[in-house]
Amino acid sequence: MLPPPRAVQLNEANAFLKEHPEVQYVDLLIADMNGVVRGKRIERASLHRVYEKGINLPASLFALDINGITVESSGLGMDIGDSDRTCFPIPNTLSNEPWQKRPTAQLLMTMHERDGSPFFADPREVLRQVVSKFDELGLTICAAFELEFYLIDQENINGRPQPPRSPISGKRPHSTQVYLIDDLDEYVDCLQDILEGAKEQGIPADAIVKESAPAQFEVNLHHVADPIKACDYAVLLKRLIKNIAYDHEMDTTFMAKPYPGQAGNGLHVHISLLDKNGNNIFATGNPLESETLRHAIGGIQQTMAASMAFLCPNVNSYRRFGAQFYVPNAPCWGLDNRTVALRVPTDSADAVRIEHRVAGADANPYLLLASVLAGIHHGLTNKIAPDEPIEGNSYEQVEPSLPSNLRDALRELDDSEIMARYIDSTYIDIFVACKESELAEFEHSISDLEYNWYLHTV
Repeated sequence: MLPPPRAVQLNEANAFLKEHPEVQYVDLLIADMNGVVRGKRIERASLHRVYEKGINLPASLFALDINGITVESSGLGMDIGDSDRTCFPIPNTLSNEPWQKRPTAQLLMTMHERDGSPFFADPREVLRQVVSKFDELGLTICAAFELEFYLIDQENINGRPQPPRSPISGKRPHSTQVYLIDDLDEYVDCLQDILEGAKEQGIPADAIVKESAPAQFEVNLHHVADPIKACDYAVLLKRLIKNIAYDHEMDTTFMAKPYPGQAGNGLHVHISLLDKNGNNIFATGNPLESETLRHAIGGIQQTMAASMAFLCPNVNSYRRFGAQFYVPNAPCWGLDNRTVALRVPTDSADAVRIEHRVAGADANPYLLLASVLAGIHHGLTNKIAPDEPIEGNSYEQVEPSLPSNLRDALRELDDSEIMARYIDSTYIDIFVACKESELAEFEHSISDLEYNWYLHTV
């Protein structure tokens, strides 16, 4: 007979502490609405208590704006007395932090109600609710992320980023040079430490690619047959990249569009579905003839506009779009076509999958995947037929139709009956309230460009 779950987790803690007697502290981590990691640091001796009783954090953690300020209109702040909920460890997420000078471990947490049930506003729980609908169909979701980021200098120019000097040549990169191996060599120590750190933390990162802008790179994660764990990996990878880069006297940014005129940072996700026997239900020699694949794509197409606030959750997110940067603004699809929103790779019949190419690296992976899976489930269960696939350059054939700014995206989400069937309407209200608060603050500010244009002109 298996020991009870709490005992199993205590065994995990005991085994880790025995293997790592040098560890002094443990960081307890939980990702907020924006995908920003927050939490507490405890001493080694307190780890068992965390596994037994959890830790308390306020429910308002999931109603913070990008500056870490509680948005009171969400209803999760003063309205409920800024009360606590209990956070418990997520199994198999206890690992070392390789960048720390004092030996420190980390542990991912998830929030629960006082009665032990999952807390509805934890983005991890938002995703779990959508995943459960696939469980009812006897389907397992296989997912993997591709995460883009820029290395930037720790010294900004008037608050604006600049590429870091190469540790080898001492020069700042200026060219695009996509896939150039020499550019990987310029930052080889930092990039290799990222891959080695990911391996040490059990994050399945298998490659780093030079992307199409100065000091921009992409890390590819392996497919895993657990969509929630795939998101855990993406969240932890971002934290790892930031800290490893800082160790190398550089900063990073996952901002969707840090430089005008350069490519933005994307967060592509690859998705396939496995039946009870572990077979990919999208697998086919001719994807155009697969009704299952076509229905999944049709569902994503139909819900993409309503999903945009989750895919592109910030004001800056919408600056990333443009044909020259391979960021489609229409819910089109095609085979082996990187100009479309939904690409179907066909290099192998067994590996047929959907690559969703719209979201920015500033998206919360849990909410991004929840919205995409909602579309897939909607398409499968309602047999939604997709548009015809696009061959060639989609930007010359399809007019932009997705929301092009945060306000319109929030309205689409708020009005969507389909999304409300998959994502708790109370959570949608909280998300919209938080993002509308950020948008109001942004629109209230006066930019340098406005002063340059109007101060002495009108």
